[in-house]
Amino acid sequence: MKDDTSIKRGSKNLFKDLGYADPETHLLKAGLVTRIGDIIAETKLTQAEAAERMGLSQPDVSRLLRGNFREVSVERLMRMLTKLGYDVDIVVRSAGKTKRAGETLHLHAQPG
Repeated sequence: MKDDTSIKRGSKNLFKDLGYADPETHLLKAGLVTRIGDIIAETKLTQAEAAERMGLSQPDVSRLLRGNFREVSVERLMRMLTKLGYDVDIVVRSAGKTKRAGETLHLHAQPG
């Protein structure tokens, strides 16, 4: 039997590789949600405690952390970070200065 499996190197944006519409926004949201999950773990909050701080229900936090964030805006995710006591910095640079094509956007959220 012939093996027709091939391996193709993907880009640094899985959402682009999978053909999502607006993959850059999906990647940004995924980064914000990952940071929210990291903060919850680092601060040893329960999902219920995190939900109370962020103004959500515990099931909403669970869905968010399981990757169900398609309907949640970037702005709302940033507000969740601030409600967890973190500042969100947005950096805008001239194209090509420090960011190479296809490079992942790095988010910086620090305790406020």
